[in-house]
This record gives sequence, structure tokens and C-alpha cells, in this order.
Amino acid sequence: MIKKARKKVFDHSGSTFDHFLECEGLREEVEAVAIKRVLAWQFLQEMREQKKTKQAMARELHTSRSQLDRLLDPNNVSVSLETMTRAAQALGKTLVIHIRDRKSAMGRHAPEEAGSKKQRKTA
Repeated sequence: MIKKARKKVFDHSGSTFDHFLECEGLREEVEAVAIKRVLAWQFLQEMREQKKTKQAMARELHTSRSQLDRLLDPNNVSVSLETMTRAAQALGKTLVIHIRDRKSAMGRHAPEEAGSKKQRKTA
């Protein structure tokens, strides 16, 4: 009788969600989608606030409505930085991107963030 090789099941109890995603090889993909969801939401919110239609926004960007829909699609992570920058400018905004240490990204505060919190408590 031939025995099937069983896939080893990793017990993730007690670990962080970030650690789980890393073990499953999903962290980069999940982070990219999360970032894109936030950006798409921000663009939509600003368009609503300015009462700007998709058609008007596409016209300002000199692009098609379907290209704008890709920009506003929270799951489409293949939109270029150039397109996002142009969209922000069309809304009178600036796209700001920075990198930071993974430790601060996982809930620990960067030195400047920790300092500003201390200042708020004492003020």
C-alpha cells in the first residue's frame, strides 16, 4: 500500500498576522492590495468632495474612463505611479510615498511618531 505524503500543517497560533502572511508567501501581495485600496478610496473621497465626475476626471487626465476605472479599482495594483501622481495633481493634491523600517510598519512607532505622542500627553 502506498502512503500519500501529507502536507505539513503549520500551527500559526500565537504568531502575528504578518508572520502568517510571510509563511504563506502572501505578505507582499496583501500589502500591495491594501495600499491600493487606501489610495483608491482617497481618490474617490476627494472626487466626491470636489463633486468631480469620473468623466470630468478622465478628461482632465487626458485618458479614458476605463483607465480611470482601473485607477479607482481597489484590487488593481498595476496602476503606475505616474498615473496616480497625475490623478492627485488633477485633484489639487500631492502624492507622497515613503519607505520605512518594517518594525515601525508592524505597530512599533518610529522615533518621530513616539516623540509627538509624548508631546501631546504632556501638553
